[in-house]
Amino acid sequence: MLSAAEIDAAAAALDEAERTRVQTGLLSLKHPGMTMDDAYAVQAAWVKRKLAAGRKVTGWKIGLTSKAMQYALNIDIPDSGVLFDDMAFEDGSVIPEDRFIQPRIEAEIAFILKAPLKGPDVTVFDVLNATDYITPSLEILDTRIVRVDPQTKQTRTIVDTISDNAANAGYVLGGRPMRPDAVDMRWMGAIVSRNGEVEETGLGAGVLNNPARGIAWLANRLAQYGMGLSAGEVVLAGSFIRPVEAPHGASIHADFGPFGSVSCHFR
Repeated sequence: MLSAAEIDAAAAALDEAERTRVQTGLLSLKHPGMTMDDAYAVQAAWVKRKLAAGRKVTGWKIGLTSKAMQYALNIDIPDSGVLFDDMAFEDGSVIPEDRFIQPRIEAEIAFILKAPLKGPDVTVFDVLNATDYITPSLEILDTRIVRVDPQTKQTRTIVDTISDNAANAGYVLGGRPMRPDAVDMRWMGAIVSRNGEVEETGLGAGVLNNPARGIAWLANRLAQYGMGLSAGEVVLAGSFIRPVEAPHGASIHADFGPFGSVSCHFR
């Protein structure tokens, strides 16, 4: 287990990396015995710093919901991070060139809650009843921790990703809002293009077979810490595509077919 001083130092390094846009080193390399509980403790310490700086929590993101991404990191469960008010971008936004370090994009279904959800024993049906509407979304990922250590060539592990707020940095809501019982989310998918070329396609079924299952998982995980989801919060249910690199000049467009589209441009 990491000490309180080590947790605070890691959170401070992440905060500085985000502010200066200069990445920090792998926590998994610095602390070889680091656990997922340690990683969530680092994330919580960073969240505390953001709240002290005046940020407001607007919701949550769920990551690593697809089998492909879980296999890549040798885990069998999702992870989660926190959304803040300064992470929200309007559909079609131009993202300032100095905002992120190495942004990537994922396509997801966003849930906007009308009632609180608190575990344990939250089910998919509880999630549907607590959801006001769902809508297409893009999640902007970023890496405040290096992806690969330049000396050892060691790559990021799950503890690095979780500590780094599950790699979350922003989100864009768009498309056509729908009631959660009006569509089979397993068949709700997107064609994701960068500068007019198709990069990825996917279906909601890639997210734990039903995106609502991820919301239930999150509510039940948070219950272990006496926490839950609140009415009005946005919850990004997890990506059904692999991350798409978004370098300077990239225009990202996700076509959700009858459910509309959502896009953004990186200056």
